[in-house]
Amino acid sequence: MTTTALLDATGRRRSPATLPGYHAGRSPRNKGRQYPAAPPTVEEIITVMRQSADDRHGYRQRALIAVLWRAGLRIQEALSLGEADLDPARGSVLVRRGKGGRRREIGMDTWGWEQLRPWIDVRAELPLGPLFCVIDGPTRGRPWSAAGVRVEFRRLATQAGVRRRFAPHQLRHAHAVELAREGVPLNVIQRQLGHSNLGTTSIYLQGIDIEEIIAAVHTRRAPMMSATAGLHL
Repeated sequence: MTTTALLDATGRRRSPATLPGYHAGRSPRNKGRQYPAAPPTVEEIITVMRQSADDRHGYRQRALIAVLWRAGLRIQEALSLGEADLDPARGSVLVRRGKGGRRREIGMDTWGWEQLRPWIDVRAELPLGPLFCVIDGPTRGRPWSAAGVRVEFRRLATQAGVRRRFAPHQLRHAHAVELAREGVPLNVIQRQLGHSNLGTTSIYLQGIDIEEIIAAVHTRRAPMMSATAGLHL
């Protein structure tokens, strides 16, 4: 039986795994696996960002890490952003179609915008398309794939010597945990992350270390009462 070789647009042999339906009926390798809520620390994230080169690719890497970390976006939400969705003056980012098709507007801090600026300047020189796009080759200006992002993040983390799992969703967890540590109300964190209920948000906060919880409760002030309490009938 003769089989026809599958070729891509450049004439190179194409893997059958890239064809629609190849994975139909196959369970994902990570199905059922539970990853611990162990987001990277500030030091680890900054160390990874420093591995990015001072060129177009490095600017894009740092910008995406900043958006995922400082705005708490899902990877597909970040990759779907357009330049018109950014409002640096207000410090807001518009998510046009979040999980469940929900639209929301969220905030990002000044430091995050500073990390995004070099990439925005470079992006203006590329063809129209999503904010985070392919830089080189015939598909320049097209969407950057989530799979490609994860490969880049793993490579940078390995170069930085960060042994903790460094994935886009871990940066979202880090965002939620840091907001909670800073005293941001839970319902505000919920709205920022785009969760439909607080129960989901509370799962994200499991990344808070048990020692931190013990210390926070142990150092509470003693109960206080008014000096005049009980003097009036």
